[in-house]
Amino acid sequence: MMSSPYGYGPVAGQDKNELVKAHMPLVRLVVERMRAQVPGFVTKDDMTSAAMMGLMDAATRFDPSRGIMFKTFAERRIRGAIYDEIRKMDWFSRSLREKQGRIGKTITEMEHRLGRTPEEEEVAEALEMTLDEYRHMLNQVCHLGCVSLNETLDEREDGRNFLDLLTDDSPSVQQRIEESEIANELASQLEKLSEKERLVISLYYYEELTQKEIAEVLDLTEGRISQLHSQALVKLKVKLSRGR
Repeated sequence: MMSSPYGYGPVAGQDKNELVKAHMPLVRLVVERMRAQVPGFVTKDDMTSAAMMGLMDAATRFDPSRGIMFKTFAERRIRGAIYDEIRKMDWFSRSLREKQGRIGKTITEMEHRLGRTPEEEEVAEALEMTLDEYRHMLNQVCHLGCVSLNETLDEREDGRNFLDLLTDDSPSVQQRIEESEIANELASQLEKLSEKERLVISLYYYEELTQKEIAEVLDLTEGRISQLHSQALVKLKVKLSRGR
């Protein structure tokens, strides 16, 4: 039985409906923010429909005794529902997963051998590709990086994952303590990214700039920003998966 968002007793159906109605603007906000993170053929209607399911799921599962604001909990559930819908649409084929896996495996092996994070040129050479071919591959798996990081890394009952920790919005002291080890590990791995990769991650997740805006700030092409973003997420996924 669900706890009431207004107290700690059971929630009536009307209260659940009120939560959903009151947070409809959140659905639109999350969909707009995520549109740049999904492939072009995933329509806004597809995302909105999935987001609504996420909001309703959040209203059903919400437990205020955990010390989490409903808005925070619902936003995570909405994002998760959108990623789930993308996975169901199976837009990322086995070949894309294999390409992402090749990049991650190559970077990991080179780090062990070199004792440092390899440069792009070195990764490309190890993959027996030109730099342009490697960057093209990064463009191909860029959206898969966002989805798989959200999908595979330390999913919790309250919907938090490593991407949530990039913005560090833990709502309570208790939750901050519980997650301090993970947050510290993430901070440590972020420091191992290249300067440009860290800037892209910071501007994208902390400042919530679009890739086009980041390109203007860093005086790079939007395609180059997409490559840096994708490579950074692949690195984080490999490092953090390995440490769980």
